[in-house]
Amino acid sequence: MQVTIQEASRLLREKKISSVELTKDYLERIRQVESKVRALVTVTDEPALEQARKADELIASGKAGALTGVPIVIKDNMCTRGIKTTCSSKMLENFVPPYDASVVEKVNAQGMVTVGKTNLDEFAMGSSTENSALFVTRNPWDVSRVPGGSSGGSAVAVVVGEAVCALGSDTGGSIRQPAGFCSVVGLKPTYGRVSRYGLVAFASSLDQIGPLTQDVTDCALLFNAIAGHDKRDSTSVPEPVPDYTKCLKTDLKGMRLGVPKEYYVEGMQPEVTAAMKSALGKLEELGAELEETSLPSTPYALAVYYIIAPSEASANLARYDGVKYGYSYAGDSMWESMEKTRGNGFGPEVKRRIMLGTYALSAGYYDAWYVKAQKVRTLIRREFDAAFEKYDALITPTSPTVPFKIGEKTDDPLAMYLSDVCTLPINIAGVPGISVPAGFADGLPIGMQIIGRHFGEETLLRVAYAFEQATDWHKRKAGI
Repeated sequence: MQVTIQEASRLLREKKISSVELTKDYLERIRQVESKVRALVTVTDEPALEQARKADELIASGKAGALTGVPIVIKDNMCTRGIKTTCSSKMLENFVPPYDASVVEKVNAQGMVTVGKTNLDEFAMGSSTENSALFVTRNPWDVSRVPGGSSGGSAVAVVVGEAVCALGSDTGGSIRQPAGFCSVVGLKPTYGRVSRYGLVAFASSLDQIGPLTQDVTDCALLFNAIAGHDKRDSTSVPEPVPDYTKCLKTDLKGMRLGVPKEYYVEGMQPEVTAAMKSALGKLEELGAELEETSLPSTPYALAVYYIIAPSEASANLARYDGVKYGYSYAGDSMWESMEKTRGNGFGPEVKRRIMLGTYALSAGYYDAWYVKAQKVRTLIRREFDAAFEKYDALITPTSPTVPFKIGEKTDDPLAMYLSDVCTLPINIAGVPGISVPAGFADGLPIGMQIIGRHFGEETLLRVAYAFEQATDWHKRKAGI
């Protein structure tokens, strides 16, 4: 049984199925398809069934919410008490956290059922889920192709029905790009809107947790549950949280949408260009006023990201020294132990980013690289702020290409980094972005990205919902 959150909630509320039965259906689905896609690091059979039993008790008592009893999967870089959290790395292959991440606490409080932890690029560093130290996750639309990254496992699990919905994290496009590559909805909230407490840090000023769902209504429902202030996270913002389902409307009359020309980059696949042209026409039919605009600092976002993100990763990953927790190599000296722990515990992409970051932060290069990157970051943020004085939202492709072949870009890191060229600026500016299904090319998904002002998720969801209801891209199912 593959259902949306809304459908599952209705079936559970009307007692047409119990949460235990629904959970068993999804666990059986995992057994059927997991060997084909490899989306999950851990399947939590027994804990899930226990959560489902408690959910049924809540439903029977009349205290259930819209998410009670609904199966979900969690990206394996979010701490789950008593369940392994590996970050798809040898460094944490046996790490079992003693506490839950804030978002995990929140979905547990809603009575949701966690059926598994999803595969990712190691420590969330990648654009294809090929950098996992465990195995490669495959795109269900074509298993010879990547699902995007780093939240590829979460996106795939939703597409193939291993769970109703999922949580992912987004540092430079890691929710939106897999959502685009897999034809699901993926939201990267405003930085500070969702607590990062319990999220294993990659780049602390860029990381943000968000939902991956089958449609926009489900996205609003799950976002309702995880958004909000958390005093344990110093970057969490104490803004009131509205009911995001109330902003979902089927027309866009009176809305002004900007189309930044810098996102329609040289080398974009013609099929993506054609799909975006069609999508923009549909938005106009819905009543929106579209206008081409410019964000001139956008071309520098890739360089800025690959200075700031590796610099923060270098600092964050220094804690993995073989002493505190995780993988440890017993050397003849402290220095040998630390060197061998990091040399054997981290994969090639993680090492590459640590070296890039350490170099950028080193004496003599800090001002030339890191400080300059932060100044350009400010310019990029100001350009977004200026754009939102004129426009309600901005419309871009999610990715310049359709999903690429597994192994196609692994020997060319720069080509891999360019996969995120449309999503990186949003993290740098801290604004929200959402990817929605917008077409197919030869059976491969294409995503449309909608970008909004800080804490403007209601506008994003409204635009996304209106577009979704006027098209049928989100209704197509992968044949697996």
